[in-house]
Amino acid sequence: MKDTDRLDNRLKELRARLDFTQEELAQRVGVTRQTIIAIEGKRYNPSALLALRIAEVFGLPLEEVFWLKNKKERSNSQ
Repeated sequence: MKDTDRLDNRLKELRARLDFTQEELAQRVGVTRQTIIAIEGKRYNPSALLALRIAEVFGLPLEEVFWLKNKKERSNSQ
């Protein structure tokens, strides 16, 4: 997978705001803690459905939780 295909995310920050553990978030979206660890560590891109479920838990639009890594970096440099 090219770096341009990577999603970046705010899972750790958002979990901290709600005082959720990785296990609690995993249970709320129906995956294992290991899946949340991999997504948080940017080693795994979630499916569209899983990304939507995660965003819903935080009450945020998808693009405020996940974004294409290089797209946000480009917009910040302009």
